[in-house]
Amino acid sequence: MTRTHQARLRRSALAAGAALAVTAGVVAAAPESDSAPTTPKLSLIAATNSLTLDSWKEDPGVYLDLGTYLTAEGGPFELKVTRKSYKDPVVAEQIIHDGTGTTTKALPADLVKDFSGLPDFARITITDTNRKVVVDRSEKYCPNNAAGRIDPDGPAKSKYPESCPENAFTLGSVWGVEKGWASNTYAGYSSEPVDLAAGKYTAKVTVNKRYRDLFGISSKPQLINLTVRERSWEDESGVGLRGKKAVSGHSGHDMAAMKGMAGHGSMRPEAPAAPTSGAGPSYNVGHGPLVPAPPALPWALKKASLKTAVAPVGDGPGRTDGSRQAPAVSPNAKRPAGKASVPDVPKPDLRSLPAYGIQISDGGQDVKGKDYLAFSANVWNAGPAQLVVDGFRSPGKELMDAYQYFYDADGTQVGYTPTGTMEWDPRPGHEHWHFTDFASYRLLKADQNEQVRSGKEAFCLANTDAVDYTVKNANWHPGNTDLSTACGQENSISVREVLDVGSGDTYTQDLPGQSFDITNLPNGTYYIQVLANPENRLKETSLDNNSALRKVVLGGKPGARTVKVPAHDLVDAN
Repeated sequence: MTRTHQARLRRSALAAGAALAVTAGVVAAAPESDSAPTTPKLSLIAATNSLTLDSWKEDPGVYLDLGTYLTAEGGPFELKVTRKSYKDPVVAEQIIHDGTGTTTKALPADLVKDFSGLPDFARITITDTNRKVVVDRSEKYCPNNAAGRIDPDGPAKSKYPESCPENAFTLGSVWGVEKGWASNTYAGYSSEPVDLAAGKYTAKVTVNKRYRDLFGISSKPQLINLTVRERSWEDESGVGLRGKKAVSGHSGHDMAAMKGMAGHGSMRPEAPAAPTSGAGPSYNVGHGPLVPAPPALPWALKKASLKTAVAPVGDGPGRTDGSRQAPAVSPNAKRPAGKASVPDVPKPDLRSLPAYGIQISDGGQDVKGKDYLAFSANVWNAGPAQLVVDGFRSPGKELMDAYQYFYDADGTQVGYTPTGTMEWDPRPGHEHWHFTDFASYRLLKADQNEQVRSGKEAFCLANTDAVDYTVKNANWHPGNTDLSTACGQENSISVREVLDVGSGDTYTQDLPGQSFDITNLPNGTYYIQVLANPENRLKETSLDNNSALRKVVLGGKPGARTVKVPAHDLVDAN
């Protein structure tokens, strides 16, 4: 399946160690009990003093993964990064584990601007054989880049998340280096390669003084004798882009860095583009040329009367934009015997992020002359319990009956209730089972009355983004980050879809149905509404926080429409 396969390429490291067991909500790992103070001792080290990097003739430049690491001894290095709302700045504090308790240390108000890491953390200076400085730059550092243990007595696993969020609408994150572990200082996917000719160099890596003083990091610089060699894909006997990275010496950390964008950074891969020069699949993350979204499923384009509507059909007279209401709950759906359908146990709390990645699309050559407003959207779970939905298929039926399951504090299943349907989506880029009751996208007029509904019909739930890992019961290591465990295949008899506490599910603007037809809309101010649980069928902690609005201003002429996206409070990101 196209999207699953591509997602797995970027998310395999995330999914490899993820537990698939369902619980009522996995609490982030508690600090180890220790009677001695555990204020961390931090050091910058280099794994080697001699390193070779490859620059490819067809794609010149080298990524500066120099094998330098920040180590934590005596205790974990932990930071909590939050903002109260989008009207408030991002703030950070250090959490110091001391015995069975913790203390906090407020960090400077201007230390971080977002949730992607510590800015200007490591300084890299590279000189050539004539002692001329050819590279001098500072890079950000994401502590959630665990490389492995440096102390045999260190914990077997790092409890901290595996990446730093890149989503501009993230609300809270936890960064850390586990006690007795090392974290790579390489900025990874967000760092541009540097143009270095083949030859010999000396690289010096230091932690900038602000961070050395703030966290008590050893000031000793690390020196690496660096060799850059030029290679050609033609010399590699069939080695393409993936092979190039595999032999270049930086593939492992390219993947680790990509996790911040893919597993927890607002990326669902698009349908594959035609291969060029041996390159791998392409991805769209809200920047650069937009791949037009394919149209909605044919049955979602039919007109229907609300009085006679049966699944799957349109959702109202004249509504031909691809939208529809979720089918009614089957009257034959089974209900729990001897148990309350909705027991008094913790439940999920679905919330919506404002839309982003907003662009104008022509919809592709098959719908020439049409104007579409494409966007990305995320619905996340603020907890304190997971959202667990199972689909059950009667032999020969096209739709599955969907049920929401409930668990007590010990993770024991204690009830379930019918909550709608799941349907198979055969379109390239999907090709899996979609739950039809999760979210709805609507374009509202300036008076916030509905104007157009998106052609997005349904959703396969996946933990693509770490939206707020500071909420109660947030799971810092969620499963199903790569779509490979939850969405099923065409011949599936049942499907389980889970949205974990603290994580959200992003659908990017390049996916089928992820747009509004604005061809006949007048210019002016509109609002994109992302609405979670639109039929209120899912049982939640609260139904009062399910909607998020993002203001847009349409302009231009038919065939050449424009969109302006004002800042959303302090978040000035499209």
